[in-house]
Amino acid sequence: MYSLSQSVRMKGAAGEPIPSPFKGLAKLDAEFRRGELSVVAAAGGTGKSVVALNLAIQSNVPTLYFSADSTAATQLSRATAIITGDDVKGIKRKLHAGEFEEYSDVLAQRWWQRFSYSARPTPAEIELHLETYREIFNIYPHLVVIDNITNIEAGGASNADEFTFSLEGLCDYLNELARETHAHVMAMHHVVGEYADGLKPVPQSGLRGKISRVPSLILTIHKEIDGMDGRTLNISPVKNRDGFEDSSGETFASYDFNTRNVRLADVEMVDTF
Repeated sequence: MYSLSQSVRMKGAAGEPIPSPFKGLAKLDAEFRRGELSVVAAAGGTGKSVVALNLAIQSNVPTLYFSADSTAATQLSRATAIITGDDVKGIKRKLHAGEFEEYSDVLAQRWWQRFSYSARPTPAEIELHLETYREIFNIYPHLVVIDNITNIEAGGASNADEFTFSLEGLCDYLNELARETHAHVMAMHHVVGEYADGLKPVPQSGLRGKISRVPSLILTIHKEIDGMDGRTLNISPVKNRDGFEDSSGETFASYDFNTRNVRLADVEMVDTF
C-alpha cells in the first residue's frame, strides 16, 4: 500500500490524456486518458471505426488496433486517405491493382502503429500481441483499439443475461488491461434496435447489453446526412468520470465527415437539443 505522497510516484503515465484531434469533445471534457477504458457505441455503418481510426492516425501515438470488424484492405485504404488526403476509392483501386508504391514512404513513417485483423481474437491473443509490441518497441502502445468488443471470443452466451454478464466481464478485463499497460483502451460497441438507423442521439441506456458500469468514458454517435453525400457525425459523452456528461445523448460535439478522404474535422460549435 502507498501513502498519498508515494502515490504521486506510483501513478506513472496513468491518467495522462493522449493527443486528440477532437477539439469539440475536449471542450466537453471528454479526453482519452491512458490507463482507462472507453466505449464508443453507435449503429452499424454510423462511423465507429472512422472515429477510432481518425484518433489513431491523427494523434500519431503508438497504437495497437484490433480490427476484427474491417479487413486489411479497408483499414489500409482509409488510413492512407487520412494521412495523405487522397481519395479513398482511388487508393483502394491502386491497392488492388498492385500500384501502391507511391504510398510506401509515408506509411513507413507510421512504424509504431500496428494492426491485427483476426476476426475473433481471444483474450490470450490480445495479450500476446501486446507483449509482442512491448518486446519490439520496449513500450506498450499508448492506444489500444478493440473494434468491436463483441468480436472478442470469450465463450458463448445462451441467453440475454449471460450475454450481458459476458460483456461486463470483457469490460472488466479490458479495464484491467488498460491499468496494467497504461494504454488507453477504446472498445467499439453496438446499440439496441431502437437506435439502429443511426439518426438520433443515443442515450447511455441505448448501449447493447447495458455495459455502462466499468468504462470511464462512454461516447455514442449519431449521424446527419444532407442528401448530397455530406455527412456530420455527432459524438455524445453519455458517461464521463472526469468531466461533463449528459446521459441522454442530446449534448454532442459535431464533426464533418469527409467521405472522400475519411477525415473528421470539428464543426465549430457544440450543439445541444
